[in-house]
Amino acid sequence: MKVLQTVVVKQVLTETSKERLLNKYGTKKQQLQKESEQLKFEWKKQEKSKKLPPEILKRQFENEIRLRGEKIKLLEFHIEQLHILPLGSELKESELQALVEINEGDLWDDFLAEKTVVVKDGVVVEIRER
Repeated sequence: MKVLQTVVVKQVLTETSKERLLNKYGTKKQQLQKESEQLKFEWKKQEKSKKLPPEILKRQFENEIRLRGEKIKLLEFHIEQLHILPLGSELKESELQALVEINEGDLWDDFLAEKTVVVKDGVVVEIRER
């Protein structure tokens, strides 16, 4: 029988992966800042059209701008942490669903053990079962 199981993917921090992550976080931060500015522009535009009451507009736009601000702060925290972490650290990158074969006679505890794939600069370097 084949069963779906969650597999954790971890990335080993190297100079290359660190640079790639910093670029990714920086790009995402810029995108969120642009979205915030666009929302502010739209807000002013909507205020002038007077199609919705000002309180509703304010609440909607401030909420969206606040959400982006929180995401920016989280990205800034990730960037700070990335500068602190030593090379060789393992970062959880994602979780995947894997199709695993289970047969009669297999040890159930072995099947339940967490499985982890460790990737270094795009290459699988280790597969762990704990």
